[in-house]
Amino acid sequence: MEALLYVLGAVALVVGLAGIVLPGLPGSLLLVGGVFLIAWAGNFAVVGWTTVAIAAVVAIAITAVDWLAGLMGAKAFGASKWAMVGGAVGLLAGLFFGIPGVLLGPAVGAFAFELVKDPNLKQAAKSGVGALLGFLVGSVVKVAFAFFLLGVLVLAFIF
Repeated sequence: MEALLYVLGAVALVVGLAGIVLPGLPGSLLLVGGVFLIAWAGNFAVVGWTTVAIAAVVAIAITAVDWLAGLMGAKAFGASKWAMVGGAVGLLAGLFFGIPGVLLGPAVGAFAFELVKDPNLKQAAKSGVGALLGFLVGSVVKVAFAFFLLGVLVLAFIF
């Protein structure tokens, strides 16, 4: 049973890392689940509740960044609410086109929805660029948080 929990925990961590940048996968939840499974496998002796709690706090931070980064990026470039909705729709549609779709979907969606709202090409382009930059910056921050979480897990094993 112990070996199975370690394997499931490791799988949850790997899939969770992928889920940090790929929408549709609950990355932060999987990371916490992976830490919990690994802690459980060792009866919380090596990886304790403190590590699990830190993982949960980091997961909340990852989720907050996920929600706020794209919106803040688009808003910084003067995007309307339509553009922000378009960015979300573009992200969902982009899932069907792999990594390029995930990267460009929010920008295309923000651009298209902003253009429908107001046929100002310059403002629509700014909204699209803002959505793309927000998504990219948010992804970098989320990955940094995820590796911090993994570092805390590794430190629990070392100390």
